[in-house]
Amino acid sequence: MKDLLNVQDYLFSIQDVGDWEGEEEVVAERLNELIHMAWDRLPDDLDCESIDEIINGIWEHLRGELALLEAEFEELTDWVTHYADSSLDEKM
Repeated sequence: MKDLLNVQDYLFSIQDVGDWEGEEEVVAERLNELIHMAWDRLPDDLDCESIDEIINGIWEHLRGELALLEAEFEELTDWVTHYADSSLDEKM
């Protein structure tokens, strides 16, 4: 069902992330990269509701978290991999 959705619909612009004291572009770029990584991990036959829940959950977990700026990108990618995989385990 993944083919019914488009990852572009989930991506963030600088205006979408809110005030990050001048770091909005960095936050949006990192967040979008994480969304793309999670998207790639999702199976093609996963239902749309689950996809929506998982992808939107990335922002819900990281909104306002300084980790988006302070953590090494590798740490963030490890987190999103774990988050996506554990979310999928819950769905199965």
